[in-house]
Amino acid sequence: MRIKEVLKEKGFTQQMLADEMNVSLSAVKQMVSADSLTTSTLEKIAFALNVPMWQLFASPEEVQPKNNSLSLTCPHCGKSINIKAE
Repeated sequence: MRIKEVLKEKGFTQQMLADEMNVSLSAVKQMVSADSLTTSTLEKIAFALNVPMWQLFASPEEVQPKNNSLSLTCPHCGKSINIKAE
């Protein structure tokens, strides 16, 4: 997960995230260092940071369209995903 990176990109501290989520700083520290989190917790973090939940896993650059705008790169496996536009 990219929670630490998203915090930095948004200019948030862990304390600011804790305040937004109405939880303790120690709770946020546990979330940030956890190997996995529930979907509910991830939704709360994403909401507090005002980002889509996928951004906690992949950066916007990882899902940007390629030059032809009809192909994306999967942030998980790195394979191209072709999109047919009609």
